[in-house]
Amino acid sequence: MAHLGSICFLGFLYAAILPRFLMVSENHVGIAIQSGRYYCYLVPLTPPLLVVAVYFHQLSMKLFKHV
Repeated sequence: MAHLGSICFLGFLYAAILPRFLMVSENHVGIAIQSGRYYCYLVPLTPPLLVVAVYFHQLSMKLFKHV
């Protein structure tokens, strides 16, 4: 589980912070991340929304089990 957290953190750093300081990439994904302004908002907001989605999923399964 710690490895997954480290990978997610490094992915966040790569997508949100580091592209502004790196050289221009020839990779299509690298170009999209460097030229897109919304990645710096998309990446940090994804985990909280995922937590909310998992919570509502567990709540709906709990309510469905009691019916």
